Amino acid sequence: MADTDKPLLIKRYASRRLYNTETSDYVTLEDIAGFIRQGREVQIVDLKTGDDLTRQYLLQIVAEHESKGESVLPVDVLTDLVRSYATGMQAVMPQFLASSFEMLRDSQAKMVENLAAFPNPLAAVPGFDALRKQQEAFLKTMMGGMPGWGGSGPAKEEDASSADDIADIKKQLAELQKKLSKL
Repeated sequence: MADTDKPLLIKRYASRRLYNTETSDYVTLEDIAGFIRQGREVQIVDLKTGDDLTRQYLLQIVAEHESKGESVLPVDVLTDLVRSYATGMQAVMPQFLASSFEMLRDSQAKMVENLAAFPNPLAAVPGFDALRKQQEAFLKTMMGGMPGWGGSGPAKEEDASSADDIADIKKQLAELQKKLSKL
């Protein structure tokens, strides 16, 4: 059985083929993207030199998805990333991006948690529970491979604004439920 706490080691041979050391078979970039979507950390190394190629291959996966029309990164964000390499922002950008994604994961985790805890009159509608589970699975799949999913919460200064946001969302949800009940 594979140890999923350790990164999955993928070796790149001189022929540029990628070899999964756990299953002893060759894999494609799409296979690697699938491992990551399943929440697995991956490390890709060159067999001959031992160089870590993980960043290079992850960028290639992103580029392939973007070129297929599965755009996640707006052009202005890509432009800012390119600019950051030529400015003093290069040193700050990694931490900024990591913090931004952590805040996104935390917000989505809290949203799922609050939806599950909030009493819902639609729960009596046939199929509603399956729909709710599907939405939770979608969010988990979308964010599950990202480090920190469901992990530590935001900083204390953010807690107050997050609590206000959650209260506002609950209020809006209650208003929508009242309208649906009238229908």
